[in-house]
Amino acid sequence: MDDGRSRRSTGRLTPSIAVTQTLGSLIARLLLVASFSALALWPSDAGAQIFESIGIRAQGMSGAFVAVSNDATTTWWNPAGLAHGGFFNTILEFDRDEDSGDSRASAFALTVPSLGFSYYRLSLSGMRPALPTGSDPSDREDEGALSQFGVTVGQSIGSHLVVASTLKLVNALGETSGDLDMGVMLAAEHIRLGLAARNLRTAEFSDGVRRLELPLQVRTGVSFTAVTAPRFEALVAVDGDLTTTPTAFGDARHLAAGAEAWLLNRTIGVRGGVGFNTIGETRRSGSVGASVAFRSGLYADAHLTRGDDEVRNGWGFAVRVTF
Repeated sequence: MDDGRSRRSTGRLTPSIAVTQTLGSLIARLLLVASFSALALWPSDAGAQIFESIGIRAQGMSGAFVAVSNDATTTWWNPAGLAHGGFFNTILEFDRDEDSGDSRASAFALTVPSLGFSYYRLSLSGMRPALPTGSDPSDREDEGALSQFGVTVGQSIGSHLVVASTLKLVNALGETSGDLDMGVMLAAEHIRLGLAARNLRTAEFSDGVRRLELPLQVRTGVSFTAVTAPRFEALVAVDGDLTTTPTAFGDARHLAAGAEAWLLNRTIGVRGGVGFNTIGETRRSGSVGASVAFRSGLYADAHLTRGDDEVRNGWGFAVRVTF
Protein backbone atom coordinates (compact mmCIF):
# COMPACT_ATOMS: atom_id res chain seq x y z
CA MET A 1 0.00 0.00 0.00
CA ASP A 2 1.11 3.53 -0.55
CA ASP A 3 1.66 5.42 2.72
CA GLY A 4 2.07 8.70 0.80
CA ARG A 5 -0.42 8.04 -1.97
CA SER A 6 -2.54 11.10 -1.24
CA ARG A 7 0.51 13.29 -1.63
CA ARG A 8 1.85 11.77 -4.83
CA SER A 9 -0.92 9.88 -6.55
CA THR A 10 0.36 10.63 -10.07
CA GLY A 11 3.64 8.81 -9.52
CA ARG A 12 5.71 11.93 -10.22
CA LEU A 13 8.88 12.46 -8.22
CA THR A 14 8.75 15.75 -6.30
CA PRO A 15 11.87 17.77 -7.26
CA SER A 16 14.54 17.94 -4.58
CA ILE A 17 17.56 19.90 -5.73
CA ALA A 18 18.69 20.72 -9.26
CA VAL A 19 21.78 18.53 -9.04
CA THR A 20 19.78 15.46 -8.03
CA GLN A 21 17.30 15.93 -10.87
CA THR A 22 20.08 16.38 -13.42
CA LEU A 23 21.92 13.29 -12.22
CA GLY A 24 18.67 11.31 -12.13
CA SER A 25 17.83 12.33 -15.69
CA LEU A 26 21.24 11.20 -16.96
CA ILE A 27 21.09 7.86 -15.14
CA ALA A 28 17.52 7.26 -16.33
CA ARG A 29 18.64 7.49 -19.95
CA LEU A 30 21.63 5.22 -19.33
CA LEU A 31 19.41 2.68 -17.58
CA LEU A 32 17.01 2.46 -20.49
CA VAL A 33 19.94 1.18 -22.55
CA ALA A 34 21.36 -0.94 -19.72
CA SER A 35 18.05 -2.68 -19.03
CA PHE A 36 17.82 -4.09 -22.57
CA SER A 37 21.43 -5.26 -22.35
CA ALA A 38 20.86 -6.83 -18.94
CA LEU A 39 17.93 -8.92 -20.12
CA ALA A 40 20.18 -10.52 -22.72
CA LEU A 41 22.58 -11.84 -20.05
CA TRP A 42 22.31 -14.80 -17.68
CA PRO A 43 23.87 -15.66 -14.30
CA SER A 44 26.81 -18.03 -13.94
CA ASP A 45 27.26 -20.77 -11.36
CA ALA A 46 28.15 -18.35 -8.56
CA GLY A 47 26.18 -17.86 -5.38
CA ALA A 48 24.15 -14.83 -4.38
CA GLN A 49 21.52 -13.37 -2.11
CA ILE A 50 17.92 -13.73 -3.29
CA PHE A 51 15.46 -10.85 -3.61
CA GLU A 52 13.61 -12.11 -0.52
CA SER A 53 16.65 -11.59 1.71
CA ILE A 54 15.46 -8.09 2.68
CA GLY A 55 12.13 -6.42 3.40
CA ILE A 56 9.74 -7.39 6.21
CA ARG A 57 6.62 -6.30 4.28
CA ALA A 58 7.95 -7.93 1.11
CA GLN A 59 8.67 -11.23 2.83
CA GLY A 60 5.26 -11.15 4.50
CA MET A 61 3.80 -11.13 0.97
CA SER A 62 6.10 -14.03 0.02
CA GLY A 63 8.16 -11.74 -2.21
CA ALA A 64 5.40 -10.36 -4.43
CA PHE A 65 6.75 -6.83 -4.04
CA VAL A 66 8.52 -5.50 -7.17
CA ALA A 67 5.40 -3.61 -8.29
CA VAL A 68 4.33 -2.76 -4.70
CA SER A 69 7.63 -1.38 -3.44
CA ASN A 70 6.96 1.95 -1.70
CA ASP A 71 8.75 1.93 1.66
CA ALA A 72 12.46 2.49 2.31
CA THR A 73 13.34 -1.04 1.12
CA THR A 74 12.53 0.12 -2.40
CA THR A 75 16.30 0.76 -2.47
CA TRP A 76 16.64 -3.05 -2.52
CA TRP A 77 13.48 -4.25 -4.26
CA ASN A 78 12.87 -1.73 -7.01
CA PRO A 79 14.56 1.69 -6.99
CA ALA A 80 11.71 3.14 -9.07
CA GLY A 81 9.45 2.81 -6.04
CA LEU A 82 10.92 6.11 -4.83
CA ALA A 83 8.02 7.82 -6.59
CA HIS A 84 5.29 5.96 -4.74
CA GLY A 85 6.04 6.28 -1.03
CA GLY A 86 5.72 9.11 1.44
CA PHE A 87 7.89 12.22 1.50
CA PHE A 88 10.12 10.56 4.11
CA ASN A 89 10.68 6.84 4.69
CA THR A 90 13.16 5.07 6.93
CA ILE A 91 13.42 1.52 8.21
CA LEU A 92 15.58 -0.54 10.57
CA GLU A 93 15.09 -4.29 10.22
CA PHE A 94 16.51 -7.62 11.35
CA ASP A 95 15.99 -11.05 9.77
CA ARG A 96 16.68 -14.43 11.34
CA ASP A 97 17.02 -18.01 10.08
CA GLU A 98 14.13 -20.26 11.06
CA ASP A 99 16.11 -23.11 12.67
CA SER A 100 19.12 -21.52 14.32
CA GLY A 101 17.78 -18.06 15.01
CA ASP A 102 21.12 -16.70 13.75
CA SER A 103 21.20 -13.38 11.96
CA ARG A 104 20.50 -13.69 8.24
CA ALA A 105 20.30 -10.01 7.35
CA SER A 106 20.01 -6.55 8.82
CA ALA A 107 19.18 -3.31 7.08
CA PHE A 108 18.91 0.42 7.43
CA ALA A 109 17.45 2.55 4.64
CA LEU A 110 16.19 6.09 4.22
CA THR A 111 14.44 7.71 1.27
CA VAL A 112 13.23 11.21 0.41
CA PRO A 113 11.89 12.37 -2.97
CA SER A 114 14.32 11.43 -5.75
CA LEU A 115 17.00 10.14 -3.36
CA GLY A 116 17.67 7.18 -1.09
CA PHE A 117 20.46 5.82 1.10
CA SER A 118 20.77 2.23 2.29
CA TYR A 119 23.01 -0.17 4.16
CA TYR A 120 22.42 -3.92 4.02
CA ARG A 121 24.38 -6.66 5.76
CA LEU A 122 23.72 -10.28 4.80
CA SER A 123 25.19 -13.54 6.06
CA LEU A 124 27.10 -15.53 3.44
CA SER A 125 25.68 -18.75 4.93
CA GLY A 126 22.66 -18.57 2.62
CA MET A 127 24.81 -17.99 -0.45
CA ARG A 128 27.18 -20.39 -2.18
CA PRO A 129 30.80 -19.18 -2.28
CA ALA A 130 32.74 -21.42 -4.66
CA LEU A 131 35.77 -23.35 -3.38
CA PRO A 132 38.73 -24.18 -5.64
CA THR A 133 39.10 -27.82 -6.67
CA GLY A 134 40.67 -29.81 -3.86
CA SER A 135 39.83 -27.28 -1.13
CA ASP A 136 38.75 -28.47 2.29
CA PRO A 137 34.94 -28.01 2.71
CA SER A 138 35.61 -27.07 6.35
CA ASP A 139 36.75 -23.71 4.98
CA ARG A 140 33.04 -22.88 4.78
CA GLU A 141 32.65 -22.90 8.57
CA ASP A 142 33.32 -19.18 8.95
CA GLU A 143 31.23 -17.78 6.12
CA GLY A 144 31.34 -14.12 7.09
CA ALA A 145 29.02 -11.46 5.71
CA LEU A 146 28.32 -9.32 2.67
CA SER A 147 27.86 -5.59 3.26
CA GLN A 148 26.30 -3.18 0.80
CA PHE A 149 26.06 0.61 0.89
CA GLY A 150 23.88 2.20 -1.81
CA VAL A 151 22.73 5.56 -3.11
CA THR A 152 19.45 5.53 -5.05
CA VAL A 153 18.31 8.19 -7.53
CA GLY A 154 15.28 8.29 -9.80
CA GLN A 155 13.67 10.21 -12.63
CA SER A 156 10.05 10.34 -13.79
CA ILE A 157 9.37 10.15 -17.52
CA GLY A 158 5.95 11.61 -18.11
CA SER A 159 3.16 11.11 -15.60
CA HIS A 160 3.23 7.34 -15.23
CA LEU A 161 6.75 5.96 -15.80
CA VAL A 162 9.66 6.12 -13.34
CA VAL A 163 13.20 4.85 -13.97
CA ALA A 164 15.69 4.70 -11.11
CA SER A 165 18.97 3.12 -10.06
CA THR A 166 20.98 2.21 -6.99
CA LEU A 167 24.72 2.79 -7.21
CA LYS A 168 26.31 0.55 -4.60
CA LEU A 169 29.57 -0.49 -2.98
CA VAL A 170 29.66 -4.15 -1.96
CA ASN A 171 32.17 -5.76 0.40
CA ALA A 172 32.58 -9.53 0.78
CA LEU A 173 35.47 -11.91 1.48
CA GLY A 174 37.70 -8.93 2.24
CA GLU A 175 37.21 -7.23 -1.14
CA THR A 176 35.13 -4.21 -2.20
CA SER A 177 33.56 -3.66 -5.61
CA GLY A 178 31.09 -1.25 -7.20
CA ASP A 179 27.86 -2.43 -8.80
CA LEU A 180 24.53 -1.15 -10.09
CA ASP A 181 20.86 -2.03 -9.68
CA MET A 182 18.05 -0.55 -11.77
CA GLY A 183 14.29 -0.46 -11.65
CA VAL A 184 11.31 0.62 -13.73
CA MET A 185 7.77 1.28 -12.49
CA LEU A 186 4.72 1.99 -14.65
CA ALA A 187 1.63 3.15 -12.75
CA ALA A 188 -1.84 3.73 -14.19
CA GLU A 189 -4.96 4.02 -12.05
CA HIS A 190 -5.02 0.95 -9.75
CA ILE A 191 -2.39 -1.09 -11.62
CA ARG A 192 1.38 -1.01 -11.35
CA LEU A 193 3.92 -2.91 -13.43
CA GLY A 194 7.47 -3.25 -12.12
CA LEU A 195 10.81 -4.53 -13.40
CA ALA A 196 13.99 -4.71 -11.32
CA ALA A 197 17.49 -5.84 -12.29
CA ARG A 198 20.22 -6.34 -9.69
CA ASN A 199 23.99 -6.74 -9.99
CA LEU A 200 24.39 -5.44 -13.53
CA ARG A 201 28.20 -5.67 -13.22
CA THR A 202 28.17 -9.23 -11.77
CA ALA A 203 30.84 -8.26 -9.23
CA GLU A 204 33.28 -10.97 -8.06
CA PHE A 205 35.01 -11.39 -4.69
CA SER A 206 37.74 -13.73 -3.47
CA ASP A 207 39.76 -14.25 -0.30
CA GLY A 208 42.23 -16.61 -1.99
CA VAL A 209 40.27 -19.70 -0.93
CA ARG A 210 36.65 -18.91 -1.73
CA ARG A 211 35.16 -17.03 -4.66
CA LEU A 212 31.78 -15.31 -4.69
CA GLU A 213 30.10 -13.84 -7.76
CA LEU A 214 26.89 -11.83 -7.60
CA PRO A 215 25.07 -12.78 -10.81
CA LEU A 216 22.55 -10.70 -12.66
CA GLN A 217 19.06 -11.05 -11.17
CA VAL A 218 15.97 -9.84 -13.01
CA ARG A 219 12.47 -9.88 -11.56
CA THR A 220 9.14 -8.56 -12.77
CA GLY A 221 5.81 -8.04 -11.06
CA VAL A 222 2.32 -6.60 -11.24
CA SER A 223 0.11 -5.25 -8.46
CA PHE A 224 -3.53 -4.28 -8.36
CA THR A 225 -5.14 -2.09 -5.70
CA ALA A 226 -8.45 -3.88 -5.18
CA VAL A 227 -10.09 -1.67 -2.56
CA THR A 228 -9.48 1.93 -1.51
CA ALA A 229 -11.77 3.26 1.21
CA PRO A 230 -11.33 5.63 4.15
CA ARG A 231 -10.89 2.83 6.69
CA PHE A 232 -9.86 -0.13 4.52
CA GLU A 233 -7.37 -0.66 1.68
CA ALA A 234 -6.26 -3.86 -0.03
CA LEU A 235 -4.01 -4.95 -2.89
CA VAL A 236 -2.86 -8.16 -4.56
CA ALA A 237 0.41 -8.77 -6.38
CA VAL A 238 2.30 -11.39 -8.39
CA ASP A 239 6.08 -11.57 -8.97
CA GLY A 240 8.31 -13.82 -11.03
CA ASP A 241 12.08 -14.21 -11.41
CA LEU A 242 13.38 -14.07 -14.98
CA THR A 243 16.79 -15.42 -13.97
CA THR A 244 18.14 -18.24 -11.80
CA THR A 245 20.08 -17.58 -8.58
CA PRO A 246 22.45 -20.20 -7.07
CA THR A 247 22.19 -20.44 -3.26
CA ALA A 248 23.55 -22.67 -0.50
CA PHE A 249 20.33 -24.74 -0.80
CA GLY A 250 20.38 -25.11 -4.59
CA ASP A 251 19.29 -22.98 -7.52
CA ALA A 252 16.33 -20.67 -7.01
CA ARG A 253 13.86 -19.10 -9.43
CA HIS A 254 10.81 -17.87 -7.57
CA LEU A 255 7.20 -17.25 -8.47
CA ALA A 256 5.16 -15.50 -5.76
CA ALA A 257 1.65 -14.22 -5.10
CA GLY A 258 0.67 -12.09 -2.13
CA ALA A 259 -1.89 -9.72 -0.68
CA GLU A 260 -1.87 -6.86 1.80
CA ALA A 261 -4.72 -5.11 3.61
CA TRP A 262 -4.81 -2.07 5.88
CA LEU A 263 -7.55 -1.67 8.49
CA LEU A 264 -8.82 1.08 10.81
CA ASN A 265 -7.32 4.04 8.98
CA ARG A 266 -3.99 2.26 8.49
CA THR A 267 -3.61 1.40 12.16
CA ILE A 268 -3.25 -2.34 11.45
CA GLY A 269 -1.84 -4.06 8.37
CA VAL A 270 -2.05 -7.76 7.57
CA ARG A 271 -0.47 -9.63 4.67
CA GLY A 272 0.22 -13.09 3.39
CA GLY A 273 1.43 -14.97 0.35
CA VAL A 274 2.73 -18.16 -1.18
CA GLY A 275 5.95 -18.69 -3.12
CA PHE A 276 7.28 -21.44 -5.36
CA ASN A 277 10.83 -22.33 -6.35
CA THR A 278 10.32 -23.49 -9.93
CA ILE A 279 13.79 -25.03 -10.42
CA GLY A 280 13.77 -28.83 -10.30
CA GLU A 281 11.32 -30.33 -7.83
CA THR A 282 8.85 -27.61 -6.86
CA ARG A 283 9.49 -26.23 -3.38
CA ARG A 284 6.80 -24.14 -1.68
CA SER A 285 6.76 -21.63 1.12
CA GLY A 286 4.02 -19.70 2.85
CA SER A 287 4.35 -16.30 4.51
CA VAL A 288 2.34 -14.17 6.90
CA GLY A 289 3.01 -10.71 8.24
CA ALA A 290 1.52 -7.86 10.19
CA SER A 291 2.08 -4.18 10.96
CA VAL A 292 0.91 -2.09 13.90
CA ALA A 293 0.98 1.72 14.05
CA PHE A 294 2.12 3.04 17.42
CA ARG A 295 1.27 6.53 16.22
CA SER A 296 0.72 8.16 12.85
CA GLY A 297 3.59 7.18 10.56
CA LEU A 298 5.42 4.93 13.07
CA TYR A 299 5.04 1.19 12.45
CA ALA A 300 6.31 -2.10 13.81
CA ASP A 301 6.42 -4.83 11.12
CA ALA A 302 6.94 -8.59 11.44
CA HIS A 303 6.87 -11.64 9.16
CA LEU A 304 7.19 -15.43 9.31
CA THR A 305 8.00 -17.71 6.36
CA ARG A 306 7.99 -21.51 6.43
CA GLY A 307 7.88 -24.34 3.90
CA ASP A 308 9.99 -26.62 1.72
CA ASP A 309 12.06 -23.76 0.28
CA GLU A 310 14.84 -23.67 2.89
CA VAL A 311 16.55 -20.60 1.47
CA ARG A 312 13.47 -18.54 2.42
CA ASN A 313 12.49 -19.96 5.82
CA GLY A 314 12.85 -17.48 8.64
CA TRP A 315 11.34 -14.58 10.53
CA GLY A 316 12.04 -10.91 11.00
CA PHE A 317 10.91 -7.63 12.46
CA ALA A 318 11.38 -3.94 11.69
CA VAL A 319 10.65 -0.44 12.87
CA ARG A 320 9.47 1.81 10.04
CA VAL A 321 8.71 5.53 9.82
CA THR A 322 6.86 7.07 6.89
CA PHE A 323 5.02 10.32 6.29
